[in-house]
Amino acid sequence: MIRQYVVPILAVAGIGFGAFTVFEGNKVNPPAPPVVQPSKAPFETFVAGSGIVEANTENISLGTPVAGVVTDVYAKVGDRVKAGQPLFKIDDRSQREQLVVAQTALQQAREQLNKLLNYPRPEDVPITEAQVKQDEATLAQARDLLENYNSLKNTVPGAMVEEEYQKRQRAVESAEAAVAHSRATLAELKAGSWKPDIDIARANVTAADAQVQSAQTELDKLTVRAPVDCQILQVNIRAGEYASIQPTSALMMLGNVEPLHLRVDVDENDAWRVQAGTAAVGFLRGNRDIKTPLTFVRFEPYVVPKTSLTGDTTERVDTRVLQVIYSFNRGDLPIFVGQQMDVFIQAPVSASTAPAIPQSERTQP
Repeated sequence: MIRQYVVPILAVAGIGFGAFTVFEGNKVNPPAPPVVQPSKAPFETFVAGSGIVEANTENISLGTPVAGVVTDVYAKVGDRVKAGQPLFKIDDRSQREQLVVAQTALQQAREQLNKLLNYPRPEDVPITEAQVKQDEATLAQARDLLENYNSLKNTVPGAMVEEEYQKRQRAVESAEAAVAHSRATLAELKAGSWKPDIDIARANVTAADAQVQSAQTELDKLTVRAPVDCQILQVNIRAGEYASIQPTSALMMLGNVEPLHLRVDVDENDAWRVQAGTAAVGFLRGNRDIKTPLTFVRFEPYVVPKTSLTGDTTERVDTRVLQVIYSFNRGDLPIFVGQQMDVFIQAPVSASTAPAIPQSERTQP
């Protein structure tokens, strides 16, 4: 009974199960729909590339020329600043003290120069003139005493000793020397300062002024300012933190975002198809409904190795790319610096429409 009915039934069931398994295994599953619909080129023929949004000044990674502790941060993310506007400041107490010392030395040098230029003082001349008159009077008195001695000596021989004569003679000579000295002093006083002394004083003023300028420059370095009119894109420093001259990341990232620029990588195999001034459209990565026309700015003249990858396993990485810069006005579009965009550039229909190579640039056989 079992052999007659049960075994055949089990065999048929096994065959049916095997056939069902094979059928289900060979069924092709429909592909999963993409999470985001890819962008679609608006041109019949085109060159595609991926681009990254950047400031039209390029993204400026701001650092500091002098390391130190940050005392003040004057700007925050999103602020629009003018060229020269302070952004943050390093502790400057030591440099301020050095500036005061340099300014004091400059003031001393200037006062010394002014003293030489205004020499002599009006009060000094009468004093020296009075000294000359006093010395002349002393000389006249000494001469009178000597003349009286000579008269007495001639009238009454032997009345005076030779020692007294020598004494009065030396008194006259001393008075004459004093008069010569005071007259020379008066002449020197009226002549004013010596030119080499003035030149040395001027040089000291110049050197002291240079020290002040150097100290002021060192002080100014501690206040980091905006190099151009721009917007603050990123702030990585706070008051109280230590700012290094070789930071691991930019202390501040900034750039001019009106208009924005788009740096597009075009595969070197397609680079010849891209021409200046042709139409181009950029689609925001992740939303093909957000798009904007692009205006050609320039070619980067140096072809570089490809660095920005899409993540596709079929993408070539052993290639070089021509970077093409486009600009666009953001307006109300939610597009920000650092985002990626899919770019389509209108291209010639075929290779025959490529620009002709001038005869002078063709390779000779």
